[in-house]
Amino acid sequence: MTNISWSAHGAAAAVLALTCQWVGAAEAAAAAPAWPAVQGEVQMQPRALALELPARHVVQIQFEGAGVNLDLRDAQGRHLRRLAENGRGVQTATWYSQGAQQEQLWVTPAAPSATSQSYALKLLGGWPSDGPQPLPAAPAQMGPRLQALQQALARGEGEAASAAFWREAQQRGTPWVEPWSDGKLLVTFVWRDQGNTNVRLFGNPSGNHDPLQRLAGSDVWWTSAVLDPRTRLSYAFAPDVPQLPAAQAAQQRRMILATMQRDPLNRQPFPASSWSGAQDRFQGRSSLVLSKAPPQPWVKARAGVAQGTLTRHSIDSAILGNHRDVWTYVPAGADPQALLVLFDAQSYVHDVPTPRILDNLVADGLLPPMAALIVGNASPEARGTELPPNPQFARFMAEELMPWAKRQGLAQTARRTVVAGSSYGGLVSSYLGLTHPELFGNVLSLSGSYWWAPAEGKPGWMQRAWQGLPAPVPAVRFYLDAGWFESGRGGREGILETNRELADILRARGLAVTQRENASGHDYLHWQGALGCGLVALLAPARYDMRDPALQGCVGAGTP
Repeated sequence: MTNISWSAHGAAAAVLALTCQWVGAAEAAAAAPAWPAVQGEVQMQPRALALELPARHVVQIQFEGAGVNLDLRDAQGRHLRRLAENGRGVQTATWYSQGAQQEQLWVTPAAPSATSQSYALKLLGGWPSDGPQPLPAAPAQMGPRLQALQQALARGEGEAASAAFWREAQQRGTPWVEPWSDGKLLVTFVWRDQGNTNVRLFGNPSGNHDPLQRLAGSDVWWTSAVLDPRTRLSYAFAPDVPQLPAAQAAQQRRMILATMQRDPLNRQPFPASSWSGAQDRFQGRSSLVLSKAPPQPWVKARAGVAQGTLTRHSIDSAILGNHRDVWTYVPAGADPQALLVLFDAQSYVHDVPTPRILDNLVADGLLPPMAALIVGNASPEARGTELPPNPQFARFMAEELMPWAKRQGLAQTARRTVVAGSSYGGLVSSYLGLTHPELFGNVLSLSGSYWWAPAEGKPGWMQRAWQGLPAPVPAVRFYLDAGWFESGRGGREGILETNRELADILRARGLAVTQRENASGHDYLHWQGALGCGLVALLAPARYDMRDPALQGCVGAGTP
């Protein structure tokens, strides 16, 4: 058992010190560590927090700070990685530590301020790692360009052939896209070796974190996928994913987050610019948008479009016993005539440009002026207990948050109110339509998690709830969107299949359902476009005409 301590130092900073017991693999089953926490304030000067722990450990922390960022720096003070960003609420971060002598945590003000900015940081967990281990490569198709490199290597051209390959990759950008059979495209993801033991692909259309394989005799790691030309997805690489001891097998799948980073040769990061200040390779993902991917006309800023006002609020809940950030958006120059209630504000404010999407939809005449209530999560852990069907959270929405919205002048009739979200956010939206149709008359669900069931329960709880609802069924309108890359694995139904089931049940109950399937995955890069399509379908169904050039981005890809 190794003693781990935190200490804080810096200009005008009081010294803080906390000690915990770091539990090794052999002791993990016998003792539960008491992880330390640090709270403090910073004003004009950054504050360093020294994490005293041995190298080759995976560390996970939770951070909350108003007006501050959390960065990882090396022993010389050079930036390594941004771990938490101002304005994103309670955040978690995971990384593979090089040890106390090699790195420090720095809490820095997001902007100059004469007032103190508070923060709270907690060590959630830490695991000794056996280091990265070799992984069996996933089967993949080799395209013409890699075949040409392989042939050059066989002719003994070695380093010169690899160097030419990487020069070409640098010039054209990655991943490598080549024509394939039946109108499909072969997409090859490539990573240049840096002495790596393994490399995984996050965001693979297979739904797995597939390992890349090393092209023998070269510095090229690669894997590929045959994709529909309508594909849009985001992805990242994770080199040298640390391997945990067998006793920590439940945590292993999350270890990809410790090293996950953008493709260095991809010129289309996603989100494009949501992280401020010290941009580094660990922030965000890389985009793949193939030749026939539906356009997303409302995502980019436009000159001359009036911008609404976005305001952050902190809301306390007596029902839930916690607090969260809630953002309000009010359109420019007109009283709102509709309301969007949207979950996961940490993403739909910072990664998806929700206010800009609404500005552009109104400017195009596709929507009436509408306000938005963008609801944050109290914490990452709370998201997992509140957004899956939870009567107490439904009470919070109906008895606390919506009355608060009414006092702000945002409330609309149920018919003019859309409740929306992705993943668990889509699930809770359907639940609120079920439990409070007097408030929420429209449900916009993006990749809703309809596989969900209570502990020890049978999957598909939401489908059974709507199927068994006594008549008359409230006239809630639905927009359901799911991706081809979200199908189930291992004999289990996934998001794609369970969305189809729910759509069939809702139609059988006489409800209006617009259903779309796309060449995409569980991905904000797709959802940012689908959000606008769903709003038009629900609030302006007469305008939702696929023959309208303005709505070509809303044409679903159909069945794979």
